[in-house]
Amino acid sequence: MSERASVPADEEQTDDADGEQAPVTTGAQSVVRALENAGAEYIFGVQGGAIMPVYDALYDSDELNHVTMAHEQGGSHAADAYGIVTGTPGVCFATSGPGATNLVTGIADANMDSDPMIALTGQVPTDFVGNDAFQETDTVGITQPVTKKSYFAADSDTVGDNVGEAFALADAGRQGPTLVDLPKDVTQGETDVEPSEPTTPDTYHVHEEADDEAVQEAADALAAADRPVVLSGGGVIKADASPALREFAMEYEIPVITTMPGIGSFPEDHELSLEWAGMHGTGYANMAISNTDCMLAIGTRFDDRLTGGVDSFAPDADIIHVDIDPAEISKNVYADYPLVGDARKVLRQLFDAMPRIPDVDAWREQCQTWKDEYPMTYDTPDDEPLKPQYVVETFSDLTPDDTIVCTGVGQHQMWASQFWEYTEPRTWVSSHGLGTMGYGVPAAIGAKLAAPDQEVVCFDGDGSFLMTVQELSVAVREQLDITYVVLNNEAVGMVRQWQDGFYEGRRMASEYPWIPQFDKLAEAFGARGFRLEAQEDVEETIQAAREYDGPSVIDAHIDPGENVFPMVPSGGDNGQFALKEDHLELL
Repeated sequence: MSERASVPADEEQTDDADGEQAPVTTGAQSVVRALENAGAEYIFGVQGGAIMPVYDALYDSDELNHVTMAHEQGGSHAADAYGIVTGTPGVCFATSGPGATNLVTGIADANMDSDPMIALTGQVPTDFVGNDAFQETDTVGITQPVTKKSYFAADSDTVGDNVGEAFALADAGRQGPTLVDLPKDVTQGETDVEPSEPTTPDTYHVHEEADDEAVQEAADALAAADRPVVLSGGGVIKADASPALREFAMEYEIPVITTMPGIGSFPEDHELSLEWAGMHGTGYANMAISNTDCMLAIGTRFDDRLTGGVDSFAPDADIIHVDIDPAEISKNVYADYPLVGDARKVLRQLFDAMPRIPDVDAWREQCQTWKDEYPMTYDTPDDEPLKPQYVVETFSDLTPDDTIVCTGVGQHQMWASQFWEYTEPRTWVSSHGLGTMGYGVPAAIGAKLAAPDQEVVCFDGDGSFLMTVQELSVAVREQLDITYVVLNNEAVGMVRQWQDGFYEGRRMASEYPWIPQFDKLAEAFGARGFRLEAQEDVEETIQAAREYDGPSVIDAHIDPGENVFPMVPSGGDNGQFALKEDHLELL
């Protein structure tokens, strides 16, 4: 089980007789106190020599729960997912050297997706730093490029403030990961200095509201448009702006497209929804992007998987770009109307500034026509193996609207995003910018602990599942009710699809005919395993897995030849997408 310290009544307690916290006496206790002050609840980590003083101090905390992970990378992904679901920083611990470097993939993932997270790493004593001591790495130097800030704690009196500031910074403005490197002599050192309440650095400033004149100009342009769209990115969810987005779009009757990180920010069952756009987005979303004359883009960095070729992206549109980070404005796509600020507040400004509802009945009808022309459908012939789309779609039909879906990375990720109907924010937990295979298994652990009353489903591929399957032991130990679905095609499916489409079918190192039986592997871990091969067994198997009180794994043997479509070739025009493989030759 996750560990919360419990000491006998006659031993030293964290609180004194008056209910006040006992004073800190070491740097390690100051670290723990800073996390308590910040409101942290769960820590995902792996013990080790250099971080041991902090773990020793954690023993006496009544407020922090520690979840021992099987691997440090799993801890970083669990903390990342915890931050996505709660909106507040997840916390992960690791020791020095390989412990710290094992966190780097998860930190880089959180950085690419602007997920709030704080990593605390042990370090060799300060006198040994730079001498190639046992399990020493330059953790700050390694992580500076993939964090908002990495700190080297140099003093026992200030280490708590370092941690508090790092926590506050991870949560402020454009969220992201921070790291504090903790030399062992600093955490073991004596101090009587209580850490301050978490605050951001004095030099850190966030523009929360956009310039009023710029907002009015953008609102006038949007109201005058004939073919407007809203593009809702992950920043809408980060800013808790989904209600404001829904109110704005429904009041002004403008079709809404989301990015992949923005999935759930607008209900996909609403008539204004065109779902998500990009390389494997819906045909109708991509057609709307290619034909819009005014795009209100909120909280998106216009990455290449969304835009395809930048020159062909929304070629006729004026771009209104709302983002809390001014560095994103006109970085990839030129913004005709730049609005720097918090998505929720700027949406309210725009709502109040709109002079009228745009006259776009014909445009909405055109968007509906594209929905009819390019529906998200698939074939289920009786003489072919199980279709992954059917598994995802059936699961979506059987579960509550607030079910949280986690994924690894690959074809299964695309099917989970295409054929599950998302209506609520913070219910889609995946790796976007970094595209990290193995993300799903530990992410589901973090998501479930973040939202214990919500159902959690993880779709994974056989290749992705194998990368972090050891974390299944954590789900079993913690008695977490998570359903894992391995869409098993005995391949790294997305690589195989690209090899077939762009490399003349030369399948080098992409097929996995030697994989284990995942249902039996699940049983070995102490989970419940199910094997699924036939369409007629899908609903019964899903329900049995859902009813099992604990982690379960469905090994779903799907059609190995099934591919992900629609597809816009890398760097291509969003309006020219393939609906099946032979279309790629025409693009």
